[in-house]
Amino acid sequence: MTAIPASAPGFAAIDFGTSNSAIALPTVDGGVQLVELEAGQPTMPTAVFYRADGVHAHAEPERLYGRAAVAAYVDGLDGRLMRSMKSLLGSPLASQSTDVGGGRAVRYLDVIAGYLQQLKQRAEAVAGQPLTRVVLGRPVYFVDGEPERDAEAQAALEAAARQVGFAEIHFQYEPIAAALDHERSVTQEQRVLVADIGGGTSDFSLVRVGPQRRGRIDRRDDILASHGVHRAGTDFDRHVELASILPLLGYRAFGPSRRGEPAREVPSGVYFDLATWHLINTVYAPARMAEMRRMRDYYADPAHHRRLLTVMVERLGHALAAAAEQAKIDVALHRAAQIDLSLVESGLQSSLGEDQAAAAIEADLAAIVAAAHDTVRMAGLAPGDVDALYFTGGSTGLQSLVDRIGAGFVNATQVRGDRFASVAQGLGTHARVLFGGAPQGR
Repeated sequence: MTAIPASAPGFAAIDFGTSNSAIALPTVDGGVQLVELEAGQPTMPTAVFYRADGVHAHAEPERLYGRAAVAAYVDGLDGRLMRSMKSLLGSPLASQSTDVGGGRAVRYLDVIAGYLQQLKQRAEAVAGQPLTRVVLGRPVYFVDGEPERDAEAQAALEAAARQVGFAEIHFQYEPIAAALDHERSVTQEQRVLVADIGGGTSDFSLVRVGPQRRGRIDRRDDILASHGVHRAGTDFDRHVELASILPLLGYRAFGPSRRGEPAREVPSGVYFDLATWHLINTVYAPARMAEMRRMRDYYADPAHHRRLLTVMVERLGHALAAAAEQAKIDVALHRAAQIDLSLVESGLQSSLGEDQAAAAIEADLAAIVAAAHDTVRMAGLAPGDVDALYFTGGSTGLQSLVDRIGAGFVNATQVRGDRFASVAQGLGTHARVLFGGAPQGR
């Protein structure tokens, strides 16, 4: 491991991800290195847990971050788990407050700021000095097709960074950062299509890289096209949950037939909210609970209604979302998954096969693949002109997704970056050039 000196310039690079985050610092040899954020890991889950036990209305609740936040939730501590906060940027929810227990409410933007503060403090402990300059990664689009909301999302993230003490803030597209990380190893000029597919967005950039281009501060001429869609890993998880778990709670079930009329499908709004991380907590509102109790007669199968109420009363929504995420991972690794739902009802379980998973996320896969080809067309090139495909982001662990993209670029070499760290490394490389005078070549 390369030493990070106390005299290093006071700057950092942050990959604030939907699922995981990382921070990079400059090193004595002119490079960059990821900070070990917790338990020797260079990434930390983008998660915050607000403890509710023993908290009074005017007291500051204890907050846990990363793996500790997830563990607190899994262990059943009383409180509120927040994940996928990045997905709120650009949405009306970003400026609103949410209940975190103990009679307290916090703004979503303050939750984001608190998480950035944790990253900053842990990096400062390693750097041995305050960090006042930062390069922040951002998706190509925070919000698809709405430039004003997209600009608002970046402004909100910048405001959160200033709130925690960063005075000079620059942004770089996440797929561009991944291209910079890839460039460190290339020996000749290439046109690389970077596929950065994480938890919240699927971003593509067609970038010209090469040994003669390293160290340049302004790389705008090398960015041939950038494009993206707001579909990625959390969308996969939601559709997996809707397909394999929530039908056991009545999703797409029908009520009893009355007076000879055809049976009607039960209302689906509660199921969509249960499958969406930042909306799960809304299902537990007293008015919502009372409404669902009154809907017993809407269900032909009383077990569906009983299980749904159990999830709401016991606040099991996040546990179901986590089970869906794990099922997606298991299918990617083993082609099938068994889903234990005994926390809802003794002996209850479901299964997810490869074909079922593929069907559940087909619309998302098609949109992501189309975005890859749109990116190349925007550059005025054909698929055969792409020299390499560079895959990064947690969702590229889904082989079916990688295969679908690769099938459209048969002449391109496929390169696998570090799924969780390559963007942070690339942002650090850019920060080193921007702030620290990186060498012009290697």
